[in-house]
Amino acid sequence: MNKKSNRVFIIDDEPAILRTLKMQLQRLGCLVETANSGIEAIQKLKRNSFDLVITDIKMPGISGEQVLECAKSSYESTIPVIGISGTPWLLSHSDFDAVLPKPFTKKDLELVLSKVLSQGASGSWAL
Repeated sequence: MNKKSNRVFIIDDEPAILRTLKMQLQRLGCLVETANSGIEAIQKLKRNSFDLVITDIKMPGISGEQVLECAKSSYESTIPVIGISGTPWLLSHSDFDAVLPKPFTKKDLELVLSKVLSQGASGSWAL
């Protein structure tokens, strides 16, 4: 991870996952913002700037793929977006910069973060 504090935005409709990811990222020195729905995520994306977005794919209402579209259009495709999913094989041809399969370990998260933050939004990467 970079020496500067990365602003990371996490979106998931499961409170336990939000809490766990937030704690892990804060321990890594990240500044973390969260949203528990796609609607809330899109509102925050329009008002704030982030270095990285991590979003669940399947959520009620607005999906993670719709959040991805908003993030890429709001940031001119420069912000990396990681999708987290219990069915990662369905995302093999998506525009996410990385896909992290659920469940994942702290080591898996650190590996994907390191890879994505060092490469930026330059291509797809999967665990």
